[in-house]
Amino acid sequence: MKNTEVITKESLPINQYFSREVISAIIKTGIIKSNSLGMVAGLCLAIAVNDLSFVTQIPIIILALIGTSFVVGGAGAVNNFYDRDIDAIMKRTKDRPTVTGAVNPKFALWLGLALFVIGVGILFLVSNMAAIMGILGFFFYVVPYTMLTKRTTIYNTEVGSISGAMPPIIGWAAISPDLFHPVAIGLFVFMFLWQPPHFYAIAIRRLEEYKAAGVPMLPVVKGIRRSKVQTLVYLVILLASSFLFLSFSKIIAFTMFGLTLVWMLLGIVGFKKLEDTKWATLMFVFSLNHLTIIFALMIILSFFK
Repeated sequence: MKNTEVITKESLPINQYFSREVISAIIKTGIIKSNSLGMVAGLCLAIAVNDLSFVTQIPIIILALIGTSFVVGGAGAVNNFYDRDIDAIMKRTKDRPTVTGAVNPKFALWLGLALFVIGVGILFLVSNMAAIMGILGFFFYVVPYTMLTKRTTIYNTEVGSISGAMPPIIGWAAISPDLFHPVAIGLFVFMFLWQPPHFYAIAIRRLEEYKAAGVPMLPVVKGIRRSKVQTLVYLVILLASSFLFLSFSKIIAFTMFGLTLVWMLLGIVGFKKLEDTKWATLMFVFSLNHLTIIFALMIILSFFK
């Protein structure tokens, strides 16, 4: 049974519910920004593949960006509402407004649902397929991940990765309904495979917090060594997936291959040489640079196709 106890403080006045700091914490603006970058990358690739003009697509780009941001923010807010009991235990989340009592937790729930509905409505203005992908992304994050697997299985990361892989597909679907195009498949596979190594690194760094909160992350249940090995397995598969972009751009394919190879070699070399937390920190930091560089490259090169 989900524990709904939270740490409480004196609630903020109602007008302060809408302060930038409170809203930002509830909807997780950092996650919105990273997901928006992926959405724009997918959208730009679709424009380039379909030989369309970026200028004529500006209204669609703006609407897709707003709609995706609302859907992602809505999912984050609902997650904050549902996870406030375990968030209270973990150092990195214990100051969230839904935990401290700065806002009524139900405010986060209703805000999340409202953002989701508005976001999907905006995506429907862009395309039916983009809206459907937005709905699927929200659903997988809130139900299969947050409610069903996060607290019950080591495979919570893989389930969450399905949702995390949706923003680039939302961007692609905003322009093209062909979700089986090799580039669209490449986008989904890339984002799905990138996430487990990234989140295993976070879980190793926050091992004691996840253990205290009873969240069965891989290193908590199977140990750090298993998590390191599984990280490298995912990186090998991610390395191979680079060639899914070969038909569109050799630069993207070989850059992704090279960055992933460096990421994998860092993991191998540091496997025994580095203390576990330092190894995880190195892998975590490199994962962020890996993703940012590849998405930025996709966006830039789309203008020259």
